[in-house]
Amino acid sequence: QVQLVESGGGLVQAGDSLRLSCAASGLPFSIYDMGWFRQAPGKDREFVSCVSRNGDNTYYADSVKGRFTISRDNAKNTVYLQMNSLKPEDTAVYYCAARYYSNRAYQWSQYDYGGQGTQVTVSS
Repeated sequence: QVQLVESGGGLVQAGDSLRLSCAASGLPFSIYDMGWFRQAPGKDREFVSCVSRNGDNTYYADSVKGRFTISRDNAKNTVYLQMNSLKPEDTAVYYCAARYYSNRAYQWSQYDYGGQGTQVTVSS
């Protein structure tokens, strides 16, 4: 049974940092591309970032480029999202997802597995 479990969310102030983690189990993690998505209240789920299976290639939404960094540790079956200079508009539930086919993918529906999410709230 595949499980993706996000952690690290919380309530922070604008300008603060958070690091999200997503621990994967039940799948051969090192051959899956991994992505982060987020969904704010009343909005569609949107792409945030993704990383290739070996970590060499990363992609970011324009809204987070330069502030967020995605990384992965295949030995720990974990993907991370370092979020710096947080803004109130970053407030959302953040989800990680796993995709077997190795090619950048920006839609939630293109991923094979997804987690339950972790709440990030940024106050002004």
